[in-house]
Amino acid sequence: MGKYFGTDGFRGEANVGLTVDHAFLIGNYLGWYFGREHKCSIVIGKDTRRSSYMYEAALCSGITAAGADAYIMHVTTTPSVSYVARTEDFDCGIMISASHNPFQDNGIKLLNRNGEKMDAEIEAEIERYIDGEIPRLPYATGEKIGRTIDHYAGRNRYIGYLISLAVNSYRGKKVGLDCANGSTWMIAKSVFDALGADTYVINNTPDGLNVNRNCGSTHIDGLRKFVVGNGLDIGFAFDGDADRCLAVDENGEVVNGDKIMYICAASMKKFEQLGDSKVVTTVMSNFGLYKALDKLGIGYEKTAVGDKYVYENMVKNGHLIGGEQSGHIIFRKYANTGDGIITAIKVMQTMLENKTPLSKLTEPMVEYPQVLKNVRVKDKDAALNAAAVKEAVAKAEAQLGDSGRVLLRKSGTEPVLRVMAEASDAKVCEELVDGIIGAIEGAGMLA
Repeated sequence: MGKYFGTDGFRGEANVGLTVDHAFLIGNYLGWYFGREHKCSIVIGKDTRRSSYMYEAALCSGITAAGADAYIMHVTTTPSVSYVARTEDFDCGIMISASHNPFQDNGIKLLNRNGEKMDAEIEAEIERYIDGEIPRLPYATGEKIGRTIDHYAGRNRYIGYLISLAVNSYRGKKVGLDCANGSTWMIAKSVFDALGADTYVINNTPDGLNVNRNCGSTHIDGLRKFVVGNGLDIGFAFDGDADRCLAVDENGEVVNGDKIMYICAASMKKFEQLGDSKVVTTVMSNFGLYKALDKLGIGYEKTAVGDKYVYENMVKNGHLIGGEQSGHIIFRKYANTGDGIITAIKVMQTMLENKTPLSKLTEPMVEYPQVLKNVRVKDKDAALNAAAVKEAVAKAEAQLGDSGRVLLRKSGTEPVLRVMAEASDAKVCEELVDGIIGAIEGAGMLA
């Protein structure tokens, strides 16, 4: 990770950690960088938070000042920007969103011409430009000044693409959608209506301040009550920019990313669509997922936390499905990033093709109790490598054998170690986690 750009873009509180000047400079550098040998064109989308409009204007100013053209899709999803970037010959794409964060935060996500996350080398160059290590670039003049062009049509083509992916009619199915007052507030209903569902929508009245506020994939209790109260067959909750999706079954039970990967992979195997592909997870996926996949003879890979690493593994090894417990699921045949609406479409396909309620599809995967505690330390690497800490981890692993697991990892942004244990008994998890934390304290590593 760089100084400004993390695994999911440049993120911070609007005009505090991420300022309008930052946005101008990012647009300015990208317009120059991709426009050195031809007329550059960049597509931009944004979510519903108030500051997104400010950043859109600043990015467009920077891009056009460099002599490039900015195509604006207005309020749309991150996956739609990825789709348009890779299908319409843009040099790159930009999404303005802080995903599941509250409205006062925002972010700038950069995508390459294939709709994938931007190369770290280019992000590093942008950081140098922001910090003045690269001299300010000359502005375009006269007829060389770029244009800002409405590209609402790109969003419509994306909606058409989503509709084309469904292989079943949703007629007669009552589907609930929690749009998080974010990017899906119009798109999701359009898709499900077109596919014939009886669509029930909540949190689709964005005002710039209410994105993710007690709604969406990070606050799913509202959707659970909505599904049960209206007798719906299924519900889907998105986050602010719709690259995540969680489901709720007909009984109001949450179906998280691990369970979504399980049911989709199981169905793909049943209908001979999985081939030799493995399920790619992060190290934070529940132990119960691996046990359930083992029973089906489906292999899996584990990566560091972050959809970026999941996607890299999928591309390198040719895997078709992967994601995170949070609902950031990648179906690589259809998209180069997590796409909440595609995830919802694939869950619907799994339910309809198997002619089975969602609650029954998820039954074979039994989640293990998990205890996770964060510990502030003086030095993350020193604490990880302390002999007493290693010994405590090894002892916990030996105690669990193949009936659970422990995980000790460092935070990417804070002086924190995350200590996690999973086992069939929650009390055992607590004891193991506390034992490892005790070893960290005994080694004198606590901050």
